[in-house]
Amino acid sequence: MKLTIDHVRDVAVVRVGESRLMYPLLSDFSTAVVNLIGGGTKKVIVDLAPVVYIDSATIGCLMDLYRQAVAAGGELKLAAVQKRVETMLTMTGAHNFIQLFADEAAALASFEG
Repeated sequence: MKLTIDHVRDVAVVRVGESRLMYPLLSDFSTAVVNLIGGGTKKVIVDLAPVVYIDSATIGCLMDLYRQAVAAGGELKLAAVQKRVETMLTMTGAHNFIQLFADEAAALASFEG
């Protein structure tokens, strides 16, 4: 799986480099984010810029990662969510929990306020 992790101040930015984030790729993705949270990172942004499709397993995974971040006293937010992915998150109600931002800059700014 194509995945990069950068740190901007105290925020970990996880950039997904795949156009489709689905079940076979979730293990690597989940492990990377769980390791950040387990390592004490409190602020996580998942940048989904190239992702045009997610499946139900991905939505479940994102919700689980969100719950883990909150349980650890942190936050997980999504950035650069494509319209189709946003529709899936809205249909399932995930957007009621996980904040969605137009781009990485907006997500980073949300941590400053």
